[in-house]
Amino acid sequence: HKLMPTDTEDFNIRTQQELSSMLNTTTDLMTTLLACIAGISLVVGGIGIMNIMIVTGTERRQEIGIRKALGANPRDICQQFLIESASITIVGGLCGIVIGILTSLAVEGFRKMAFVISFEACIISFVFSVFVGIFFGLNPALRAAKLDPVDALSS
Repeated sequence: HKLMPTDTEDFNIRTQQELSSMLNTTTDLMTTLLACIAGISLVVGGIGIMNIMIVTGTERRQEIGIRKALGANPRDICQQFLIESASITIVGGLCGIVIGILTSLAVEGFRKMAFVISFEACIISFVFSVFVGIFFGLNPALRAAKLDPVDALSS
């Protein structure tokens, strides 16, 4: 009998280089996915900070009016609001880092998986979160700084 060639192979051969390439592709995809999720989270958090600061500015119109009537310039009011929004994000960023480290350690203990906690990544994420807080707090700060003292005190 003659052996007939088949169109399908019964097995596949993969080299270490192909496996490494597939792993790198998967890792890159996961990194991109996590970066997108982090970006969405930062925007949502920033919008939350902006809303908090807008409400704060609305509730404290009389305080702002009194400060401006007593001689505070718009820069002082703006600085106060930016410091408040930065403070919110500093606390939130520190809580996020602590929760992330504790969660990693808990999973490592229960699942016997090794995690590497990067000090540089913690610092970069913290600084970026504070930047997002200041950026999204800028609009409410400028709104508060532009308030007319007479209008602020009459409301």
